[in-house]
Amino acid sequence: MAKVLMKGNEAIAEAAIRAGCEAYYGYPITPQTEVLEYMARRMPSLGRAFVQAESELAAINMVYGAACAGVRAMTSTSGPGYSLMQEGLSYIACSEVPAVVVNVMRGGPGLGNIQPAQADYSQMVKGGGHGDYHAIVLAPATVQEAIDHVILAFDLADKYRTLAMVMADGMIGQIMEPVELPDLDMPQRREWDYALRGCKGRSKRIVTSLYLEAPNLEAVNDRLQARLREIVAHEQRWETFQCEDTDIVIAAFGTAARIAKTAIRRARAQGIRVGLFRPITAYPYPYSALAQVASGKKVLVFEMNAGQMLEDVRLAVPNAEIRFYGRTGGVVPLPEDVLEQVERLASG
Repeated sequence: MAKVLMKGNEAIAEAAIRAGCEAYYGYPITPQTEVLEYMARRMPSLGRAFVQAESELAAINMVYGAACAGVRAMTSTSGPGYSLMQEGLSYIACSEVPAVVVNVMRGGPGLGNIQPAQADYSQMVKGGGHGDYHAIVLAPATVQEAIDHVILAFDLADKYRTLAMVMADGMIGQIMEPVELPDLDMPQRREWDYALRGCKGRSKRIVTSLYLEAPNLEAVNDRLQARLREIVAHEQRWETFQCEDTDIVIAAFGTAARIAKTAIRRARAQGIRVGLFRPITAYPYPYSALAQVASGKKVLVFEMNAGQMLEDVRLAVPNAEIRFYGRTGGVVPLPEDVLEQVERLASG
């Protein structure tokens, strides 16, 4: 298929449509509003459901309702809106229905600003809502990856009957890049044995997250934990870049990893042997893969936050010399800034 030039947010929306998303519910918030605007044009023209909800709380609960009906449902938002969705996300997780959420992160905390940031990592990866659950979290570094990850998120959500997230940032949402899109197919609705579509001719079904008897709720938690173990065993994804002979490993994800690649090329030109380890799944985090690449070496953790992935790197490589470099509040570092950190680490 020929490549087309698309803005990240619009590519995310079109990818969801081509993945068979039947229902989108959202609320405008920069820097992801173009997802909602694109869906407002495309979804009704295809006979699919689009609602601009009155709030992010309403949007996530509409997604919950659509997911209970067995359709592929999605919402998108940015940091403050994602915070408002936490109760609904926990309900979805406990109800064991699949749903997709895209978070195009901005500077925070609070209302912050509309600049690109990666400060929602802890909330998304560690489970922002109450209770014992995790969502699958995919972290794209390009617009093409954002497309691929949205499609993958729908497939993984269905496979494991779970929440699947795409953790992008304002840079990915706003830049334009040449991309390839899959063919547009009509949604293929699965015959879920839980789907609520009327019970004529069969016994009634109940989808709920309310279990008043502790043993019953523990049984649900046991199923969730078993499913998470399966996800950890089979769904870890990562990328390495020039790590074959490296003395220094940069650990970065998303936009930060793009910046790091440029810094690595410049450092290599100076004779500094440095490579990149990029987690593609922030959950499940590829601890063993990072340990294989970085154990016993110098590691620079580079993030557009105050060090939220740093804890995961420390868990993966406790025997490494680890340094952190990050910028907060929506400040996007330049490759020269990362190169300076590499040079300092190389010189001891």
